[in-house]
Amino acid sequence: MRCYTPHARDERVWLRLIFATVACVSSSFAQTVNFSVPTQPPGANEAPQTLTLKDALALAEKNDPSLLAATSDALVAGEDRKQARAALYPSLSGRSEYLGTEGNGKLPQGRFVTNDGVHVYREWAVVHQDLSPGVLSRVAVQRATATEAIARAKVEISRRGLAATVTKNYYALLVAQRKYATAQQALDQAQHSLKISQDLERGREVAHSDVVKSQLLENSQQQALQESKLGMENARLDLAVLLFRDFDESFSIVDDLDLAPPLPPLAEAETMAGRQNPTLAAAMETVRSSRLDVTMARQAFLPTLTVDAVYGIEANAFALRSATAANKDLGPVPNLGYFVTASLNIPVWDWGIRRSKMRQSELKQKEAAVDLSFTQRTLIRNLRGYYDEAQTARQQIDLLRGSVDLASESLRLSTLRYQAGEATIVELTDAQTSLIQARNAYGDGMLRYRLALSNLQTLTGTF
Repeated sequence: MRCYTPHARDERVWLRLIFATVACVSSSFAQTVNFSVPTQPPGANEAPQTLTLKDALALAEKNDPSLLAATSDALVAGEDRKQARAALYPSLSGRSEYLGTEGNGKLPQGRFVTNDGVHVYREWAVVHQDLSPGVLSRVAVQRATATEAIARAKVEISRRGLAATVTKNYYALLVAQRKYATAQQALDQAQHSLKISQDLERGREVAHSDVVKSQLLENSQQQALQESKLGMENARLDLAVLLFRDFDESFSIVDDLDLAPPLPPLAEAETMAGRQNPTLAAAMETVRSSRLDVTMARQAFLPTLTVDAVYGIEANAFALRSATAANKDLGPVPNLGYFVTASLNIPVWDWGIRRSKMRQSELKQKEAAVDLSFTQRTLIRNLRGYYDEAQTARQQIDLLRGSVDLASESLRLSTLRYQAGEATIVELTDAQTSLIQARNAYGDGMLRYRLALSNLQTLTGTF
């Protein structure tokens, strides 16, 4: 029995095959398993966008459903006005018919005497014009114009209401941020007071009760800091809902709380409200629309007149000239021609429907007049109330700012006196609390003035 001994050349071939197999497996494994570090999504490191109040209003107008719905209604009303105006002019239409009649084997026109043959073709161009008094008086166009004006006024009402809401949330976030910063400063001051009390206690200059009092104040300020942070985050969420269609909290706002516009004189505000108030404009257009409804209801008692001019062919063949089935002996005759139909409709009796509709329109007219009067009175009351609110808030800002300065000076002096042993810990903590309250009250006062201005601008427009 012989044993097979591999040749050196065969060994080299086998080694090459083994190395090639290992290389293929390694390449496939490298392609299957990716050890690269995943990259961050686009925009992950971008800085948050900074928004002014104007930017916030522009974003909110793009996403507010009530404003978009009111805008859509205004566009629809505009199309109604175009349709009403187009109805004044003649309309042109084409009409194509084929009348197939069953024959009777004896008469050329078949079984139905209204046709002059078993095959009738109608190819008409019809011009229709309504000459009724209601159409000629253009009342429908005026009614559609008034409806469009009402819809546009509602758009402005919705826009101003949205502006007031965005302004409220915008400056509420600013005030919340300021209160959060005040809470941070208050916590630093409380910690500083605690350190002073501990140092004085070690020097046997104050009792341990001062340290306890300072520790309680520090704990209270830590809780206040957490609450102010929660309020700030909630205010940010409220504003983000109004601004972004895809909910986004990554934004910052410009602090222009101290740059509030001045309050115009009352006479100027009254003039602006009389000219630019959308609620008043909508009420006036509603009265106008109700009057036009009464006119349209009265026109229903008048006769209506319509004219139809037809040009084309009505023949037994689809041709300009052909022989008629009833008179074939005449040979081909012209088919192309015209005829005019004038229809006069005189209303006589409808069981009181038209009169009932007229009474309905008259009742709506009286209701619209009452609403207009109430709207005018409400406008005067709200204008005076909003103006007085803004004026009072504006007058209190200087007092609140002065209170902050006084409270800051009081805290500085109380701290120095406490360190010198001339004041108690109660005086120091009271001074710290007074400063916190003064700063928060100043922020609330600025917010009150901004909100009063935004409410006033819902009546007067931007000033």
